[in-house]
Amino acid sequence: MRGETASLRFIKNRDVLARSELHGDVLEVLEAGLRAADPASSVRRVLARRGDEVCVLGECVSAARGVHVVGFGKAGLGMSLGCEDALGDLIAGGVVIVPSLSSQRRPERIEVVEGEHPIPGEKTLRASRRLVEYLGESLKEGDVVIVLISGGGSALFEIPRPPLALEDVAVTTDLLMKAGADIVELNTVRKHLSLVKGGGLLRFLERADRVFSLIISDVVGDPVEFIASGPTEADTTTYRDAYEVLRRRGAWDALPERVRGLVLDGLSGRVPETPKPGDPLLGRVRNVIVASNMISLGEMERRAGELGYRTAVLTSMMVGEAREVGRFLGGVARHVAKYKAPGERAMVLLGGETTVTVRGRGRGGRNQELCVGFSLASRGLSNAVLASIGSDGIDGNSPAAGGICDGMLVDEALGMGLDPHSYLSDNDTYGLLSRLGRAIVTGPTGTNVNDLVVLAVK
Repeated sequence: MRGETASLRFIKNRDVLARSELHGDVLEVLEAGLRAADPASSVRRVLARRGDEVCVLGECVSAARGVHVVGFGKAGLGMSLGCEDALGDLIAGGVVIVPSLSSQRRPERIEVVEGEHPIPGEKTLRASRRLVEYLGESLKEGDVVIVLISGGGSALFEIPRPPLALEDVAVTTDLLMKAGADIVELNTVRKHLSLVKGGGLLRFLERADRVFSLIISDVVGDPVEFIASGPTEADTTTYRDAYEVLRRRGAWDALPERVRGLVLDGLSGRVPETPKPGDPLLGRVRNVIVASNMISLGEMERRAGELGYRTAVLTSMMVGEAREVGRFLGGVARHVAKYKAPGERAMVLLGGETTVTVRGRGRGGRNQELCVGFSLASRGLSNAVLASIGSDGIDGNSPAAGGICDGMLVDEALGMGLDPHSYLSDNDTYGLLSRLGRAIVTGPTGTNVNDLVVLAVK
């Protein structure tokens, strides 16, 4: 395909999907977004060594006695490799918690241990204790610490606040997730049940002279205090906020008694609050977003320009019911096709995270539902293509990352005896798109910066 300047390392079935030049360009722009979110290269972009100094975005500090690296999240392995690439033997050691120990290359100077996601279990507790134990044994006055934080960190790194047991935290998390709590609500509660969330990790880093937290954001809008529950950031929420979330989501009466007791003790002041803005603990830490939805969209915009498209980033905060967002974008495609100058190439880029109301029993996810919704609304347009993927490579309960659709999909499906409306009603969009050769397959990407959407109109 024309204009390719980088190897395509993510989309495995590109040859099947790139049925036209327009389809191929859309896929190439998606690849640019995924490359921008690559954990190792994201860390290397901001981290460097200068002799015995470690430098983060131009701020250099002495690390003659070595740097300690700790971390947790889905991107932990890649981030730790990027850190080791940048700093080499400046790294004295460390512990990073990941969701699974794959066969991929591991860092030589940093221990990698396994936790659980999305509900914390005994592996998470053992791994978290190992990380804190490492800090207690190895961290000395004046040392430098790098904390690697990415999506999934809330479940992978947890030490419950006494008198809670890990089971209490797991039950509370499960109740809130089933009740439809969003990530802000969920992490507001998590921060107040934990010793390490909501700035709590900083209490274990008090001997450090400087702390750099390098963060891959999986939360819309990049609020640092809610990414992995903000372990190195001030917490602006309170026990009152946590109580109101639990009440509002109908979880209060089903909570373990110890959780209700802790929250009530927090309300009365018998349990101390999490660190708040202005706390001296925060004076030595610098939180840096190294990859995010907006950073990926910026790279996608640059690549689209190289391919000859007039491009606009519509939003990095896309929310709403997936199929309805897709229908809206179908209307956008019709508008562009009608009113843009003949021959003009246009791309609209979006990011964020939509939702799906599950009513059927099929396989699929929000990106594939968005895709099919778009096709229904753009039926008959021969010059419009949309692709939508989860940047982690996982879309709902399907093996796909998302899908690529166009205005001709509906008629193609009907010609094969497939009714897109029926598949959408059964939440079986993977069943439809896989049969049409439209499901995008990447496998797990090792990162997560929410969803990426490309709409191209020629």
